[in-house]
Amino acid sequence: MTGAIYPISPELAVWKKSKLITKTINVESQFNSGARSESLWVDGKRWYWLLSPALPLTGFLSIFAVALGAPGWLLWSLPFVFYGIVPLFDWALGEDVVNAPESAVGRLDQDRYYSRIVYAYIPSQYLATIAGAWLSVQGTLDVVSLIGLLVAVGMVNGVGINTAHELGHKTNVLERWLAKITLAPVAYGHFFIEHNKGHHKNVATFDDPASSRMGESFWAFWPRTVVGSLKSAWGIERERLERKGQPVWSHHNENLQAWSMTVVLFAALTVWLGPWALVFLIAQAIYGFSLLEVVNYLEHYGLLRLKDSSGRVERCQPRHSWNSNHIVTNLFLYQLQRHSDHHANPTRRYQGLRHFEDSPQLPSGYAAMILIAYLPPLWYRLMDPKVVAHHGGDLRLANLQPSRREALLRRWPCKTDVLVPTGNAQPGALPTNAAANAKHQCPNCSYVYDPAKGHPGEGYAPGTSWLSLPGNWPCPHCAVREKQDFVVMH
Repeated sequence: MTGAIYPISPELAVWKKSKLITKTINVESQFNSGARSESLWVDGKRWYWLLSPALPLTGFLSIFAVALGAPGWLLWSLPFVFYGIVPLFDWALGEDVVNAPESAVGRLDQDRYYSRIVYAYIPSQYLATIAGAWLSVQGTLDVVSLIGLLVAVGMVNGVGINTAHELGHKTNVLERWLAKITLAPVAYGHFFIEHNKGHHKNVATFDDPASSRMGESFWAFWPRTVVGSLKSAWGIERERLERKGQPVWSHHNENLQAWSMTVVLFAALTVWLGPWALVFLIAQAIYGFSLLEVVNYLEHYGLLRLKDSSGRVERCQPRHSWNSNHIVTNLFLYQLQRHSDHHANPTRRYQGLRHFEDSPQLPSGYAAMILIAYLPPLWYRLMDPKVVAHHGGDLRLANLQPSRREALLRRWPCKTDVLVPTGNAQPGALPTNAAANAKHQCPNCSYVYDPAKGHPGEGYAPGTSWLSLPGNWPCPHCAVREKQDFVVMH
């Protein structure tokens, strides 16, 4: 080895007002065949990702301290950190626009350290839930402290949905089951189905219950998304089981599998602690999944995927999700705020998610934006101009609340008479008789459909030819590419 060089280059990023540094290290290695230069990228945030599992641990420790006699106001420490300290540090440290080079992504994906960080959330989450339920029935808390306990436990389980989100997008059995286990304390097991197979397929369209519309308040969005997501998840599973010839009311139904975990957990704690524990568990679950839904509200507000000349909805692109690069919230949420890349590439792991220059940017991190979303006048004043700017002043390109459509178009009149454009045409692989039994590969996540194997989990038995799949069949792994996008493998 001739030495190591630490160059100052565009890839060397120093975060604003921060000492967190991402380095590109060029290592020159001497081989018998000659000199070769290799690039070894170092994740400057490597140890800071531990902030995420530290969140439920903080909740548990505050509960434990109060159980030992500490004052009840300590139960508000986690909400104070999340809604107060985190936005402050987001503002102070600024944004991180560094992307890991593609040459390093494979190595990052194989590094089990990042997966263990996600797994570490789950035991702390369950400790906080069980300890919170126990403390709630002891009769030692005043009303304010009890509300603080409910919010703290609900926040732990609400953010836990993000842990399930990271795990549920992966293709191995262990992580997918861990996703269901993580959703049990928040009673939102159907999220595993609806988000992966519904939301990612229909995001930023009028059909998606989890995509908010410009002019729609969070309080109007909440019942629409809660009920709509439940219906969507049930419909998706019913269709899958019908293809397999299995009854929807059976142990094969993944919604029922996930919900049964909640029933077992809540029932066990109720038998142990009494009926008031059940009241507490239900209340914290409502707060928890509402935290998910307010995040859904701000992630796609007013954004719309257009249709091409054939009537097909355009592919999901980074411009169809609001993005945020604010450092601290991203560390707490497994970089969920890089939502633009996530929707374009759902199976990509959090440590490799990228910033795109053309993705619309939120003015702050989620921790601050959640509070603003609760106040519709403030939200509209802040975000509506950004929606207008993102669509070039033409709200005919935006996802608008039907009841406010005319008022919004009058408030923000279009400055051009050009017809509303459609999305880009998307020619895909044309299924021909010659390719009927060939393998086809998804260009997004590289999933391969082999007719000889079919996809039994989705109800397509071995021997199901390519031509037999529905025309709008989505990739079972990423859901962002459909049948006509797949390419023939020769």
